[in-house]
Amino acid sequence: MKKLFTAALMACFAGSTMAQYYLTPRTPAYDLNASPKREIRAVWLTTLGNLDWPKTYATSPENIERQKKELTDILDKYAAANINTVLLQARVRAATIYPSDYEPWDQCITGRAGQAPGYGYDPLKFAVEECHKRGMEIHAWLAAIPIGASKALGAQRMRERGFDVRSYSTGAYVNPADPKIADYLAEICAEITRKYDIDGINLDYIRYPDSWPKASYREGDTPDERRANITKIVRAIHDKVKALKPWVKISCSPIGKHADLMRYSSKGYNAREKVYQDAQLWIKRGYMDQLYPMQYFRDQNYYPFCADWVENSNGKDIVTGLGTYFLDPREGSWTLADIKRQMYVSRSLGMGHAHFRSKYLTDNRQGVYDFERLFNFLPAIPPAMTWMGKKQPQQPKYRGKTGDLKTIDSDHRVTIAWRGNAPYYNIYASFTYPVDVSDARNLVFGRYADCSFMVKTQSGRPLYYAITAMDRYGNESEPLQERRLTTDSRKEEFLAVDNDKVMLPEEAASMDTDFFLISSLAGNTIARKYVSSASPTKIDVFSLPNGVYELSAHSKRNKSVHRIGFFILKR
Repeated sequence: MKKLFTAALMACFAGSTMAQYYLTPRTPAYDLNASPKREIRAVWLTTLGNLDWPKTYATSPENIERQKKELTDILDKYAAANINTVLLQARVRAATIYPSDYEPWDQCITGRAGQAPGYGYDPLKFAVEECHKRGMEIHAWLAAIPIGASKALGAQRMRERGFDVRSYSTGAYVNPADPKIADYLAEICAEITRKYDIDGINLDYIRYPDSWPKASYREGDTPDERRANITKIVRAIHDKVKALKPWVKISCSPIGKHADLMRYSSKGYNAREKVYQDAQLWIKRGYMDQLYPMQYFRDQNYYPFCADWVENSNGKDIVTGLGTYFLDPREGSWTLADIKRQMYVSRSLGMGHAHFRSKYLTDNRQGVYDFERLFNFLPAIPPAMTWMGKKQPQQPKYRGKTGDLKTIDSDHRVTIAWRGNAPYYNIYASFTYPVDVSDARNLVFGRYADCSFMVKTQSGRPLYYAITAMDRYGNESEPLQERRLTTDSRKEEFLAVDNDKVMLPEEAASMDTDFFLISSLAGNTIARKYVSSASPTKIDVFSLPNGVYELSAHSKRNKSVHRIGFFILKR
């Protein structure tokens, strides 16, 4: 079995954005052959009623810090399980967790509806920054049609704006047939897109409520017209968001069964016929980049409908919504075996997965978080938006005097540094050269947003590194491999040897060097050498037997190591 290693964020150095990571070899207990390099692993992080976050109200600087710490603790748990997508509830019920020009603050932030936290604190901005530090996408999750309790501040404001609001025992809802609602919701989504570096918009409850009266079949109220009303909203949101940032992914969370299948009934509850949610049409027309169907069902109510979503995906991302909350005996009677089986089958179909909701996962109900870590033993990056284009970004370039990718200091810390102008980079490492960037087992960190990366490996074997640039659509460049000799290029890259003396290249003369080390290709140190003032451009290798060697320069003051190159002794 191939040895693997994992990366964990340890600390940020003072005055620097460079983070230190440890690479730790691990032997997995799970068959990794089926673990893809690209896969969506998501969690819905609920703010409604403070269900998942926050638990502390942001009413003082101290409480703001506690609220932030609650979020970073959750995100750290996600990162440890290689989750790469966070669906954060940003518009709760016609109220928001960010300063909006259209809607009031939701009470989940400060405990009072309409009250801002103050002190320059913006919860959504903070969440975006923290997710991106961990290489995660963050999608703003918005509840579209429900607007909360009838007397809630959000519902009152919607009435004041002249919207057709209807109240039922389950709460207040805006009428999807209201001609003003499509543009209004599109403006809310555009506001978030303009203000924040989000990666997606996830629309929840973009449908008719379950409690809504059945279609009257009078003019303007037929099933087709109801579906057209919802589609109008979806299209308006798509057009507004994509005009601003075309890479922002538009998705929704439809009912888990789109419609009746030939051999399997939806038992009277499906997206298209019951709540007029034509999600497969939206995918086909390009209004959606992803679907997160809420497949909170089991057995024949789950598996055939997974296949239906995939068969009608039109090449877009399908991410199964898992009913993880049913692992709580107060919510349902599911066992961990139910969730595990759904995750295995969904992966085999090429689907990602999303847990509803966060607390049930991070609380490890029935061991679900432990299994998530095992199932996601390898990191993964989300699939590329190939329908938006497949052009590869420019390959990263070497930087530094040595023209290489990595340096090693005296504490065995490896600094990888490169040049490029891409928004993200993917970092790969392998015990073999060249690094195969198509192999999921070699991915160390995805969506890295800097051009330097420091690691400290706990393995004695040398690791080789490669970097790819990635654009906002997820397209990867060709890899930049650390400089290493290949069979075809050895004659060109070997250092010259003349009369048992290795000729140093020009850049070596400008280095702050105390001594040189000569190593075998296996990484074993063979000799320590110094240059003489009489011959500052040559190193005597008379005592070495024939063979292939590597030469590196070492500085005690800078605690740095620079690879000079390779040379052959063949007398």
